[in-house]
Amino acid sequence: MAGPPGPAPGVPRPRTAAGRAGLAALLAASQGALIALDFDGTLSPIVADPAAARPHPGAAAALLRLAPLVGTLAVITGRPALRAVQYGGLDRVPGIIVLGHYGRQRWQDGTLTSPPAPPGVAEARSRLPALLAAPGAPDGTWTEEKGDAVAVHTRRAADPEQALERLRAPLAALAAQTGLIAEPGRLVIELRPPGSDKGLALKDLAAEQDAAATLFGGDDLGDRPAFRAVRELRTAGIPGLTVCSGSAEVSGLADEADLVVDGPDGIVALLEALAAALA
Repeated sequence: MAGPPGPAPGVPRPRTAAGRAGLAALLAASQGALIALDFDGTLSPIVADPAAARPHPGAAAALLRLAPLVGTLAVITGRPALRAVQYGGLDRVPGIIVLGHYGRQRWQDGTLTSPPAPPGVAEARSRLPALLAAPGAPDGTWTEEKGDAVAVHTRRAADPEQALERLRAPLAALAAQTGLIAEPGRLVIELRPPGSDKGLALKDLAAEQDAAATLFGGDDLGDRPAFRAVRELRTAGIPGLTVCSGSAEVSGLADEADLVVDGPDGIVALLEALAAALA
């Protein structure tokens, strides 16, 4: 799914001029570069049970190799930050920053900082069982506890797409009543606090680290704000590149990306190629 070779051997060529400029800037000034990645669907294959998610077998080695070659390496995920660190073995990657709950939480050098969850999360959590037990609720739906958020999955339903559509309006109403946001994703709708998203997290991190170039890789609708942030940073004079970990489930994100690769396999291959080019 990736394009032909780019400006360095083995590095795929972005399909957009802005993406090619972002990649060239990253390679030319790597010690000022910020490379940020989603976890599920990007570093880790999507699985039926999120608790069973583990990174691609080559992800840790690629991150370890890349870490000393770039200014900042980060993971920005909707998961709790500590869970992403534990599942991904990210504590082995020197200097990596993990932003969880769309930027509400931060893990770095073994230290986790996290604000308390707003009361709306507990209220939504207590009302979800009745909502999912109501007549017409699809069989096979289930909830994932995420601390500062709660997610409703339909991947186990007989018709996951139809089940998600049937739940979309009730969950949106529940989110509105409890002061939360209903965030859609791959066969999931997450109820989470407002005021944070991956785009804001990426822009804040780029400013904090004084990034000279950015790359963000993601796979899902929740990554759209980060893609938009890369475009806004480009307008502000900071070159950048958006990379989609492609799949048949989320085609819209691929349409927005400067570069599309073949799922986590392609993401790991890209990281390895960048490390080889920079080394």
